[in-house]
Amino acid sequence: MNQPAPYRPTETADAVHYPTPIPAAAPIVPVQPGHIPAVQSVVLPDGRVVTGYAIEPTKPEPVAARPPVSRAAVNIALGGVGFAAVCGGLLMLTTFVAALTALITQLIILAAVIFGGFIAVQLFAGSGGATTVNIRKAVIKRNHFHT
Repeated sequence: MNQPAPYRPTETADAVHYPTPIPAAAPIVPVQPGHIPAVQSVVLPDGRVVTGYAIEPTKPEPVAARPPVSRAAVNIALGGVGFAAVCGGLLMLTTFVAALTALITQLIILAAVIFGGFIAVQLFAGSGGATTVNIRKAVIKRNHFHT
């Protein structure tokens, strides 16, 4: 197997570095513009005179004409916005219906538990000293119950 060579610094602690001189470049000669602008003087309202070169303002690039937007594209965009609004409303409506259904279901279960508990208490409660009557033969005459 190939083992990497151990790291050996090429410089020692007592090595001295001398800067490398940069060769002298040709001297920079200022270049005059092709034409010298005219000097202008402006008299301020308080009587002072300001003299200087006129600077032409930069002209912005002309704006490219936009292509006209077709009516169909506008209608499609508006339809998309309306569809998104309707979807949000339908989502809220289905959420409301689901919540209402869950509430009604819980109320029905609660009523069944309470009513069933009441019936269970009535059935399984002790007689509490009540009298038991055995009816052997009953006769009903004129809406009266006779034993």
